[in-house]
Amino acid sequence: MIIDGKAIAEKIKSSLREEVFPPEADQPLAGKKKIRLAVIKVGADPVTEKYLEVKKKFAKAIGVDVRIYEVPKDISTNKLREKISEVVRIEEISGVIVQLPLPPQINTQYILDAIIPEKDPDMLSARTWGRFSTGKSKILPPVIAAIKAIFDENKIDLKGKNAVIVGAGRLVGKPAALWLINEGATVSVIDENTKNQEDYTKKADIIISGAGKPKIIKPYMVRDGVVAIDCGTSESSGQIVGDIDPDVAKKASIFSPIPGGVGPITIAMLFRNLIELSK
Repeated sequence: MIIDGKAIAEKIKSSLREEVFPPEADQPLAGKKKIRLAVIKVGADPVTEKYLEVKKKFAKAIGVDVRIYEVPKDISTNKLREKISEVVRIEEISGVIVQLPLPPQINTQYILDAIIPEKDPDMLSARTWGRFSTGKSKILPPVIAAIKAIFDENKIDLKGKNAVIVGAGRLVGKPAALWLINEGATVSVIDENTKNQEDYTKKADIIISGAGKPKIIKPYMVRDGVVAIDCGTSESSGQIVGDIDPDVAKKASIFSPIPGGVGPITIAMLFRNLIELSK
């Protein structure tokens, strides 16, 4: 079965809209303050603009106010940190995100660490990561929440499953591995330094890939009935493609493709986190 991420995201959107505008109320959250998301955007980039428009459209549909704070591309790390700290202190703002990637002169983690956990729906600051890794966070990183939504939708029990994570990045690989371990799965993490990668992938009940390398997981590398979740994006021949060859879908019991799989759900989960933090 191929996952329709847009359909799952639409269900979440409807649920979130009811939370922001309860049926019995004519004001957001039954008269409470309006939920507001601040987005820090550094410079102008067509790809960034595309992703930002998707977020703004989703926010409008559920009744969340989005404020864009634009700063020049040549800004220094310290100046950007000051700007974010200033935005974070605005009481009316429920959450703050930084549109990634940042220019090469910027120390990205130092910038993300300016966002306090109470206003960090993306869960990218070091303090938020600490809460997540110790099991003290009431929310999940959006991409992990999206993966969980797919598993919940398909009633997949993770206990005792053999899971392989492809790529050990901060956005997908590391949080996915940690979450799966906490859910009772047996987890292996492989990357470009792993020899004979198919020795791992062929034994996997679940494969989650976030390497960002076009079609590196081929059909011969997976077992029949595998659950394959693609979270890696890259460009090939002018098209956005995933890490997992689409032909893997023919062998998989569940296949989440790029595009149209995890991506739309991740955006929905960002806003679910925002609403949860606003409470």
